[in-house]
Amino acid sequence: MKRIAVLIIGLSFLAGMSGVEAQDFKKEVYVKEHVPNKEPVPYPYVREADVMWSKVVWRMVDLRQKQNLPLYYPTEPIGKRMSLVDLLLYGIDNEGITAYSPDDALNEFTVPMTRDQVDAKFDAGVDTIMTQDVETGELIPQAVERPRQTNQVRQVLVKEKWYFDKKYSTMRVRIIGLCPIRVYYREDDQGLPTDELLKEQTFWVYFPEVRPLLSSHEIFNRNNDAQRISYDDFFWQRRFNGYIYGESNVYNDRKIREYTSGIDQMLESQKIKESIMNYEHDLWEY
Repeated sequence: MKRIAVLIIGLSFLAGMSGVEAQDFKKEVYVKEHVPNKEPVPYPYVREADVMWSKVVWRMVDLRQKQNLPLYYPTEPIGKRMSLVDLLLYGIDNEGITAYSPDDALNEFTVPMTRDQVDAKFDAGVDTIMTQDVETGELIPQAVERPRQTNQVRQVLVKEKWYFDKKYSTMRVRIIGLCPIRVYYREDDQGLPTDELLKEQTFWVYFPEVRPLLSSHEIFNRNNDAQRISYDDFFWQRRFNGYIYGESNVYNDRKIREYTSGIDQMLESQKIKESIMNYEHDLWEY
């Protein structure tokens, strides 16, 4: 009987230890349900007859600015929190989001891209290197996977539609598309970086298509971890900062950098911004 009792106590102790090892330690004191289950705010209905004036604007968002840092970090996913470009790539790989070619300058949403084409934009793929066999000492080829260089995305080009709605007598804006821009130094024939800085548009996504994905993923709030908002709220509330990169025009929608340079680019950008604001102000009498 004593042996049986000792055996039962021992089995109970081992079962308790295994339960501790298999315990699921939660990193949160509560279950986050608000943002993961959040739906995007529907767009208000707009009649063509109510739109008195409209203009397409391209805005450059520099992710190195302090206000835009939540779009750049984390460079590596932390749990379910990831940067904007990693989230967009996740949607392309797993959620059926369509990536469009940036080479179509007149219309960014006409030529879909394959996953291999998206990988090529980030220099991702498979390299073959020669390694020494431990047993024979001979050099043999070995395939090494090269990951996407998402940390090199330092800018995001935003396509917007500004319009004046006479029904509500307000100037409104709606984001049409996003294009991550990779900023990196060109490599020489030996794979070493040079001093030549390159900027390359990677892909376009249609913003209304990615809104369900953006609305279900939170973005970092430096003031309060319990009051984080979604990526969709971040864009909807226009918490980002950027400068006007171009506007719709008769010259094939040419961008500002194509007809001016230096400080004149920023002055032209500010001029376009003020013209949009002045249009709304000029409609009122004081």
